[in-house]
Amino acid sequence: MASDFDRRRFIQAAGITGIAGLAGCTGGPEGSSDDGSSDDGSSDDGSSDDGSSDDGSDGSGSSDDGYNVGMVYALGGLGDESFNDAAQRGIIDAAEDFDVSYDESQPADAGEFSQFQRLYAESTDPDYDLVASIGFAQLDALTETAPDFPEQNFLLVDDQLDEPNVASYQFSEEEGSFLTGALAALLTQQSFSAGAGETNTDASRIGFVGGVDAPLIRKFQAGYEAGAAYVSEDVEVSTSYVGDFTDPSGGQEAALSMIGSDVDIIYHAAGGSGVGVFQAAQDEGRFAIGVDSDQSLTEDDFDDVILASMVKRVDRAVYESVENVVNGEFEGGSQVLLGLEEEGVSCVYGNAIGDDIPQEVKDEVDSVRDEIIAGNIDVPTDPDDV
Repeated sequence: MASDFDRRRFIQAAGITGIAGLAGCTGGPEGSSDDGSSDDGSSDDGSSDDGSSDDGSDGSGSSDDGYNVGMVYALGGLGDESFNDAAQRGIIDAAEDFDVSYDESQPADAGEFSQFQRLYAESTDPDYDLVASIGFAQLDALTETAPDFPEQNFLLVDDQLDEPNVASYQFSEEEGSFLTGALAALLTQQSFSAGAGETNTDASRIGFVGGVDAPLIRKFQAGYEAGAAYVSEDVEVSTSYVGDFTDPSGGQEAALSMIGSDVDIIYHAAGGSGVGVFQAAQDEGRFAIGVDSDQSLTEDDFDDVILASMVKRVDRAVYESVENVVNGEFEGGSQVLLGLEEEGVSCVYGNAIGDDIPQEVKDEVDSVRDEIIAGNIDVPTDPDDV
């Protein structure tokens, strides 16, 4: 009988087309299809459309002549319409632009991070030119894996590791979240309606729902709270953590509790649990703010309540790392930080109701952005410092 590890989805994908990259403030990424399959044609049952097994044993999807990349995704896997899917867009774009083939793995728990990292690093057929570890939770595993494979190039997204064969990409999530906090604070203080939502004129209260209470997610919270406080000290911010990135029911419960306490705009940094936040907002006629991808596009069933999304260019981190490998410019030991100035994070208004946001509110958010880039606003990374 195959082990649980063998049964994990190990999707082979090469030469894939069809997903557009992020395009400024009016466009956005396309998400997985509604039938549960990903845009690369692989189905959620772990098998690819060509009938090949996804148990990790078949290397036929990799290129002998070109470059090979192994993708180890964060917990929650593909189909989150957010963080992991953003990383996938990066490797898909790189595969289209360069002579690159790639394999994808979706660990079921943190204990599998090391297994997949090592599986790629040990492989000789194919030989992987880059192993991409997506998500801060992979740091501990990579801390042990990277020194054991000094000739292997690794990418770490959302944390940093000082090893000569690891390129680390981090983001200033707090900066983008500061803008969403300012946006929410500006709107909650006025009578505003759009799509299926409206603000509660009886109170000025907004909310934040996180996935797992970890330092990275607290950066989102800190920026959001600080952005709201920058606009007005009279705006109250409620906070809740689901404890999981794959629990929509938990996200919905947290959001409903907030809405019951007169919160009218909720920002989530909760991965798949954030779908529940959108559902609660839609059911109760309030608003939500998405994360990582433009979720008014990737979760378009809820676009009538998604005011904006704090987009994080995880796709860019993956694409640039692959491009560097292809061009012989990969820099192990490098640490890249992408914030507002580098366009690594941004506040993107919702596709369906973004145009309804008053221009004076947008102008104020733009002004705040300029002040952060100019260094005139010090954005905290810990809620205790707000």
